[in-house]
Amino acid sequence: MSAAAELPPRPEWDRVQRTALVAGVLGLGLCVLGGLVGQALEGASNENFLRSLFGLDQFFRSYLVAYLFVLGIGLGSWVLLMVHHLTGGQWGWALRGVLRAGTHTIPLLVLLFLPLLLGLRDLYPWMRWAQEDIQESQTLQFKTLYLNAPFFLGRAFVYLAAWVGFSVVLLRWSAGLPHSPAEPEPRRLRMLSSPGLLAYGLTITFASIDWVMSIEPLWYSTIYGPLFATGQALSGMAFAIAALVGLAPPVELSAVITRKQLRDLGNLMLAFILLWTYMSFAQFLLIWSANLPEEVIWYKRRLQGGWQFVGVLLILLHFVLPFLLLLSRDVKHNPRTLATVATLILGIHLVDLYWVIVPGFFPFQDFRLHWMDPAAVVGLGGIWLAFFLRELRRQPLLPEPLLTEENHHG
Repeated sequence: MSAAAELPPRPEWDRVQRTALVAGVLGLGLCVLGGLVGQALEGASNENFLRSLFGLDQFFRSYLVAYLFVLGIGLGSWVLLMVHHLTGGQWGWALRGVLRAGTHTIPLLVLLFLPLLLGLRDLYPWMRWAQEDIQESQTLQFKTLYLNAPFFLGRAFVYLAAWVGFSVVLLRWSAGLPHSPAEPEPRRLRMLSSPGLLAYGLTITFASIDWVMSIEPLWYSTIYGPLFATGQALSGMAFAIAALVGLAPPVELSAVITRKQLRDLGNLMLAFILLWTYMSFAQFLLIWSANLPEEVIWYKRRLQGGWQFVGVLLILLHFVLPFLLLLSRDVKHNPRTLATVATLILGIHLVDLYWVIVPGFFPFQDFRLHWMDPAAVVGLGGIWLAFFLRELRRQPLLPEPLLTEENHHG
């Protein structure tokens, strides 16, 4: 009998998977319909009003935010899996099943990237630079050596190919291994994870510059790539904890996952929060203290017109509240409470992506939330979650129980 056949049935997951898939198809379908309606009504007498509701440009903007959100969970799962192969630790065994399933979704994320190729001119202003403007500006001439369509597409291919290649090989090499920390892992997994993490660090740095920072091509930050990568690792950790607690039956969870493992998971999530906060504050402090017009404009766009309240919300919910909660051992020892904090972090990180990306499309305009923005998140998130659950069925959700004196939560 195969290992997959020995896995316990999870009929309670069927409803979640079906709901996620239906919501995903409906959400994405509404966004596509909104984009096509806007294209069909272009040139109508009340075009300004219609463009505020529909339009392909808005579809691609909403799609980009939602895509980067789900991409962060998938790549974050892969990164945490490689970190555990390199370092070991009880925390990784607790999340191994969820992280492997999340890593399995990377090929799907590559396919979901393809629609963005149709909207490059709507997303990136450097795609629309006139030749006359480029010739008159030395800055634009310098940047077009990097920001041009053929080079952009070539780099995107390298990023996606590296993510798929390393993740697929990692999953194949680790397939069929014992799902228990009692036995050592093969050395080949450590040998692959080391260059895999290096490849991820390089590719996500340039991908964040290409896909996000170039929305405002005259602005730059040298810490942008590491900050983006930290957010993805935090997303992967938060989702893995929430999924583990939400999908595992409480009796099985309490019999297998120890208080020490839960405490380690909470501490790691706290470490990622602190690292994200440090990098975010360092970027703000350096740019604001230098007070260079070409740099400080990025924050000026996000600290007025209602966007400043989103920034305050990020300070409170992306740092202050989870920091205070995760200092408590009681919070970290309670699976449900820990999962609630993880869900909060995952949701507020989506808000952070929105705050970082959307003001670049509408400089110095008031805060706005288009109906396609949540619809795109539901669409891509639902499709991704349905695929994730499909992959999770093929492997154990929980590791084999360990004989320790702290094997129960109570």
